[in-house]
Amino acid sequence: MLHVQDLSFAYRRNKAEVLSGFNLSLEKGRVYGLLGKNGAGKSTLLYLMSGLLTPRRGKIEFMGTDVRRRLPLTLQDMFLVPEEFDLPDLPLLDYIELNAPFYPRFSKEDMVKYLHFFELDLDLRLGALSMGQKKKVFMSFALATNVSLLLMDEPTNGLDIPGKSQFRKFIAGGMSEERTILISTHQVRDIDKVLDHVLVMDNRSVLLDASVLDICRCFRFVESDDRELAAQALYALPSLQGNLLMLPNPEEDETDLNLELLFGAVLSHPQKITAMLNLKNDKL
Repeated sequence: MLHVQDLSFAYRRNKAEVLSGFNLSLEKGRVYGLLGKNGAGKSTLLYLMSGLLTPRRGKIEFMGTDVRRRLPLTLQDMFLVPEEFDLPDLPLLDYIELNAPFYPRFSKEDMVKYLHFFELDLDLRLGALSMGQKKKVFMSFALATNVSLLLMDEPTNGLDIPGKSQFRKFIAGGMSEERTILISTHQVRDIDKVLDHVLVMDNRSVLLDASVLDICRCFRFVESDDRELAAQALYALPSLQGNLLMLPNPEEDETDLNLELLFGAVLSHPQKITAMLNLKNDKL
């Protein structure tokens, strides 16, 4: 669906590159989680993917077309939800009437469905909403456009605890085999239950590009106070019950993905984690 090829970018000519020689591909029908340290270029990458920034070198193709050309063919089939945005002081129905024509597959019925995930309806005035409510409305509109590629930058920032739970149901309710969703976030605990693919990046490379299924076949994630088990861990974090542990999984025991552990392990031992995944896949 989308290919990032040898991409380099800097915000000013004489500044260091935020991305350098970067490559990545996205496939249809997946929910990707994009993780990286502060300054790794996650938000910049999303803006480049949507054609809002121009790379210094390389290119990004969406459905075979360079996104920087900003053609209607691509603009009507992708949507970016930035971390920060503003909405006009309009009734929501007026906002829909003004913006829906830019997206041929927009569905008002879907908009109502997605709003209901957040316990909202169409009878709203945007200027009267809190920031968290505006984010829920904007994300509902984004999903209702039924674009093939939905890019979301820190979507759970500003949401309260019930809102974060609603967000997970909202994403699950909007997925299809023809849609790809890329979620860039620091709030790893908010999205680990909705992902089926994980990307960990720095400014020059993708440190991890693996499905959740493959990750959980190769590693198991447990909480334990067993010191011997902790000594075997690839990565550990302290917890109330002892330690959260990421361990090899030779028996392919079923455990839930702990994205925080995985992220820490990849940053600490990127080559080792990748080699273990590759070895497991070769055996399969």
